[in-house]
Order: sequence, then C-alpha cells, then structure tokens
Amino acid sequence: MGKIIAGKTSDIPPGKMIKVSIDGRDILVANIDGEFCATDDSCTHSGASLSEGQLDGCTITCGWHKAEFDCKTGKLIKFPAKIRDLTSYNVSVESDSVFVEM
Repeated sequence: MGKIIAGKTSDIPPGKMIKVSIDGRDILVANIDGEFCATDDSCTHSGASLSEGQLDGCTITCGWHKAEFDCKTGKLIKFPAKIRDLTSYNVSVESDSVFVEM
C-alpha cells in the first residue's frame, strides 16, 4: 500500500495522539517529544480505542481496562493477562506532513 498521509505535524502536538482510518484500519499516531510513531488503535484485550485512553511518555494506557502498551514498538508493557502486542508502523515526516507506511 505504501505511505499514507495521517495529517499535519501541527495536528499532533508533542504529548498528543490521534486516531486516523487508513484503508479501513484504525491507526493511532502519537507525537513523543517530536518523534512520531504509529500502532493499531484497537486494544488487543477488548477492542477499545486506545486514542481515547491516556498517553504518558511512550506508554499508552487503555481507557477501559488499563492495559499498557509501548507506543513506539506496540509491545505490551503491563496487563494481568497475556494479550497480543499491537502492530506498529513506520512513520515518516516530509515537510509538515506525517505519513504512515502500511
């Protein structure tokens, strides 16, 4: 599929995250101190939208059951049960546009 524009850098200020839909898939794009990263937006526990949760540094916390994921790698950080990691995606910035590579 290639690179898909997720938005402008100004749409995602440092410490914030947004949800974008790319080819029918919801993707979370976060800005960690000027470094953009992207993972699946759906929690692998119950399917909650992670972009509605909290972002603290590189940690995304699901708003439903508090599963914690690393937003740079998609790896599960903390949850009482073993659940799948998130898929992470490469992100690039060209001029003032943020692209997600699918």
